[in-house]
Amino acid sequence: MPFVAVPSFATARSPADADGTGRIVPASADERIAPWDTDDDRAQTDSSLDGVALHGADHGTPALAGNQCDVSALGPLAPFAAEPGVTDLFVNGESGLWVDDGRELRHRNEWEADERQARELAVGLIARGGRHIDEASPCVDVRLAGGIRVHAVLPPVSSTGTLISIRLPRAAGLSLNRLVDAGLCGDGERREALRERLRTTVMRRENLLITGAAGTGKTTLLAALLGEAPAHERIVVIEDVAELHIAHPHVVALEARQPNLEGAGRIGVESLVREALRMRPDRLVVGECRGAEIRELLGALNTGHDGGAGTMHANSLTDVPARLEALGALAGLGPEAVARQTVSAFDLVLHLERRDGLRRLAAVGRFAVGERGTLTVEEADALTDDASGPGW
Repeated sequence: MPFVAVPSFATARSPADADGTGRIVPASADERIAPWDTDDDRAQTDSSLDGVALHGADHGTPALAGNQCDVSALGPLAPFAAEPGVTDLFVNGESGLWVDDGRELRHRNEWEADERQARELAVGLIARGGRHIDEASPCVDVRLAGGIRVHAVLPPVSSTGTLISIRLPRAAGLSLNRLVDAGLCGDGERREALRERLRTTVMRRENLLITGAAGTGKTTLLAALLGEAPAHERIVVIEDVAELHIAHPHVVALEARQPNLEGAGRIGVESLVREALRMRPDRLVVGECRGAEIRELLGALNTGHDGGAGTMHANSLTDVPARLEALGALAGLGPEAVARQTVSAFDLVLHLERRDGLRRLAAVGRFAVGERGTLTVEEADALTDDASGPGW
């Protein structure tokens, strides 16, 4: 398979621009995309990206190809993203492209890009998401159309060249039934018992914390559970970068904003949680707790806002209390305060794991205050002791 050339994101290229080897000639430095300053700039950037051509590859036309989202916004990465089963793509500077096909990471030898081209790709993708990346703001996270999440890091913060990480919402929009049938809860009696348990949890308006490592399906499960909420309820979602796609008729979403070039205008998740409380939510949802916003979420769930939920990174169910204490410390909360607030706020913890490329519900737990006044978590259902069976 011929190698894939990386075109500049500044100007649409045609086959006539190639240098005779199938490689697209990069644009000059003057042609590179600058951060969007006006609506006209935004439109011009969109136009240039839409015109990007990819030569020398036999992947076919970037399209849905049976996947859940339109990947055409990814430009030269679109053919790789359109392959069945792909969940993540990673550009590691000049070291190449790695693709996660849902089973394992694979290095793609047909991709080739130098550092300049990798940087142009990062700048273009971030600009298309409405943000800017440069030496002053070298680490940026954006959401593209369809819920595609793009994270980029520029040197010198990255010592290995420009880094681009892309997460594709392959399972976005899946219902709880489809996730369970795909193996979320294992199989046999355990599967049917947990299916009913999860549905009942939503209908009883229990507050949920979904935990797991990166790529275990926390956002996917949260969206599926919220899709089970009664249609008359108002769901207010707060996220750092919008990823949740909830099949529900009344969902409003708030997304954090990074500072502008002058360092002003930041609106953090913690501020949005306070704003959301004024919007009369029936269910308050924080897409991912990763900082001081845990204080606002715990406070909200302790003041009569039932049916709320959030996600958090944790390696195992037993690691969740320590993770919450660490986040609480960022908000100025001591371990005892975190314990009392958490036990009152969350009714259930759902921990997901990914093993051999399959995602499953590994454990269900409940929080408790230990003898020393610190937070502990206990297994809530004997059915979760059996971690065998398939996943999704």
